Amino acid sequence: MDNKRTVSVRLDNEKIPFGVFEPPVKIVLDTTKIPDGKHELKINAVSSSGIESVRIIPFEVRNGPEIAVVGLKDNEVIESNTAITINAYGSESSESFVIRGSETPKAIPSWVWACIIVFVSFAIFYFITHWNMNTYKSFI
Repeated sequence: MDNKRTVSVRLDNEKIPFGVFEPPVKIVLDTTKIPDGKHELKINAVSSSGIESVRIIPFEVRNGPEIAVVGLKDNEVIESNTAITINAYGSESSESFVIRGSETPKAIPSWVWACIIVFVSFAIFYFITHWNMNTYKSFI
């Protein structure tokens, strides 16, 4: 009996597959040749009895620098003047490391401020309720 099992791999809506293989197969997807953005990998498999199966795997390519935006979210309604911080950084390797611009500045989360306020409030409360002259002892 002849082995007619095949696996064909297409990118997005291409008519011609970029590879037709006999399973099992290992491929390396070179994303440097694919533009940044959302894509689909379409895999067609044909069994030895001629039955076809299709699997579509969506993925996103980002070979360029990461773009971080602080101050504006997707589909956000804004009015008046809005401060926006934009940062772009990639994984380029170089001999020198520039600290400035390597991280996107973010505000301190409100829960951190709440914890600090609770801790300081308890310290003041403890100091007021437990401090008196009888517990104070001088070294002199």
